[in-house]
Amino acid sequence: MIADRHRLLRDLRRLKPRPKTFDALPEALRARFDQSLARFAARAAALPVPSFPEALPVSARREEIAAAIGAHQVIIVCGETGSGKTTQLPKLCLALGRGVGGLIGHTQPRRIAARTVAERIAEELGTPLGQIVGYQVRFTDASSADTAVKVMTDGILLNELQRDRDLRRY
Repeated sequence: MIADRHRLLRDLRRLKPRPKTFDALPEALRARFDQSLARFAARAAALPVPSFPEALPVSARREEIAAAIGAHQVIIVCGETGSGKTTQLPKLCLALGRGVGGLIGHTQPRRIAARTVAERIAEELGTPLGQIVGYQVRFTDASSADTAVKVMTDGILLNELQRDRDLRRY
């Protein structure tokens, strides 16, 4: 999805002279824009609506955290072990509409943790692992084109930084 947007914008910037309206674009580029918008709408419609267990402390602060995510590029959430940070924050991002135009990246320090967290989030969303919620660790990539939440090890994210310094997929 994101790569699509970046390619379309690059091709739009290369046009000389720059068209003033959408209708003035070349027909092939207009068709690509329409296809991209259709894929975006289909992806948004396919995402599940997450539920949040009220027993978890993070769920009680959901509105406050959502406002911080909307207002800032980086936020730090501190809480006790078992408060729901690991499983509920990616679902909160999904509920805010993140994950439609790009992936929600979620890192874990160990391979087994990445897989377990991905399984738990997928279970809570009621989706099979590898579809809406996927994971990637060394030698294993259980994600797809439909993946909105990607749980990965820190090393996988560092490796992706070497190929894309701006992490445009996220």
